[in-house]
Parts: sequence; C-alpha cells; structure tokens
Amino acid sequence: MTDSAVLTTFEEHRPTLFGIAYRMLSSVADAEDIVQDAWLKWSSVDLDRVERPRAYLARTVTNLSLNKLQSAAVQRESYVGPWLPEPLVTAPDASGDVEQAETVSLAMLVVLETLSPLERAVFLLKEVFGFSYAEIGGMLDRSEAAVRQVGSRARSHVQERRPRYDAPVTQRKAVTEEFLAACVGGDLNRMMELLAPEVTAWSDGGGKVRAALRPLHGADKVARWILGVLQTPIPDLAIHQVDVNGRFGLLFTSAGVADDVVTMELDESGAIAEIRLVRNPDKLRRVTAPQAPTAS
Repeated sequence: MTDSAVLTTFEEHRPTLFGIAYRMLSSVADAEDIVQDAWLKWSSVDLDRVERPRAYLARTVTNLSLNKLQSAAVQRESYVGPWLPEPLVTAPDASGDVEQAETVSLAMLVVLETLSPLERAVFLLKEVFGFSYAEIGGMLDRSEAAVRQVGSRARSHVQERRPRYDAPVTQRKAVTEEFLAACVGGDLNRMMELLAPEVTAWSDGGGKVRAALRPLHGADKVARWILGVLQTPIPDLAIHQVDVNGRFGLLFTSAGVADDVVTMELDESGAIAEIRLVRNPDKLRRVTAPQAPTAS
C-alpha cells in the first residue's frame, strides 16, 4: 500500500475513530490525541496484511481509549463539583458533518459515564458503530458470548437511564429562547413556569470559575440560582445559538471568549427538566463563537 493510500484510508475512517474516542472519553482533546496515536500505529504496520481497515482501526482506538480511561478515572476522583463532558460546539445546522452526526447529546454522554469502561466500549461498538459481537470479541480479546452478555447488560442500563423524551428541535429551540428571555429579563415567575417542578441543574466549573458545587434540584432553587449568577456582570456579553453535540444550545461569550455552554432537556409536557452548564475554561478552549450573536 502506497503512502498516499495509507493516508487516504485513515482519513476515510477518521470520523468514526474520533466518534469512538470522544464517546469513550467525553473529551475532545483526549479524543484527538487518541486518533493521532492511532495514526502513528497505523502508519507503522504492514498494511497489506490488514484485511478490514475499519475494524483494525476501531480496535486500536478502543484499546487506546480503555487505557486512557484508567488515568481519567483517577483525575475524576479529585474533580471539584459536578463533572460534565467537554462539549462539541458548532454553528446551527452543522450536524451534517460526520463527526457531529455521530455524536450523542451531553445527557447521553453522562449516561455512558455510568457504564464500566468495558460496557461502554461494547455498547458503542455494537449499538452506535454497528460492529458484530464476533468482531467486538476479536477487538477486545474476549469470546463472542462474553461480549454479548456485556452488551446486553450495558444496553439495559442505558435504556433505564437515558432521557425518556426527545423533544423536537423546534420545541427545544422555542422553549430555550423563551427561558433565556425570562432569565435576561429577571422574570422569576416566567422562569418558574417554564421549569419542571423537579428540574435538575448541573454546573461544571471544575473549581476554576464560579459554579454550583452540587447539582441543584427544584424549580425555585434552580431559577433563583440562575438569577443570582446573572447579577454578576459579564464584560462584553454575547449570547449565541449553537449546536451542542448535535442539539440546540446556547453559547455565552465574554469579549469573544467562550464563558459558558448551556443545554436543556425537556419532559413530555414541554417543561425544562434538565439544565447543563459547562463553565470549566479547560473544556471551552476549542469553542469558538459563530460570526454574529443572536442575542445580547
């Protein structure tokens, strides 16, 4: 295989490789590093002996990710406050990109975090990327029967914990915009009307910026906390509509620099049931704002 063919084959599968690594690690930076390591391994093997490049590369990325998770678990133990995945932020309707189309919501990534590393790998490879249990067994050096059992357990776990309702884009957008207007206008009553009574809000600051150190529960507590945060002026504030992991969300910038990424999940009644705010600057380094803000 020529050098050109080696690179072409790898680039063909890069979106899948990034998708596996990102979902395994919930970190854009770590996923990019894993893909780079996979490239170094790919470029040094005898490729004429590789019958199925996609499966070979998926195996490489999965095992590199499993190794990385060991050190990530240690870091999580000392994390300050609620932990949320690093968001993938794009301009609205940019989810046609393969990397973005294969990405799951922040809510789903949080569910995946409750799986063991092995369960997560088997679930993703089977349910998301379509590999057979026989192929997955070969990738993970386990029998087909063993990975089938792991996959069944992981699928049941995810089904029990995944969001029960997936609101249409138009509804999600309309409710988010209305809630934003109520927040900016300081309208506590309207905020309470839009929030589900048992709403939960998570704020990830990583101990580096202001954020709630525990999840907030209940409409009154969540609404008043948000209004309290908004009392602190943000220099040159701009608010942008963006796609966050393929879902409608908001990006707050201060003097053009990402300050906060927000996503919301609705319940069947259309009320806001979950709010996730990513504020840790380490998780926002790769986030850039669209050309023009939609509100300010």
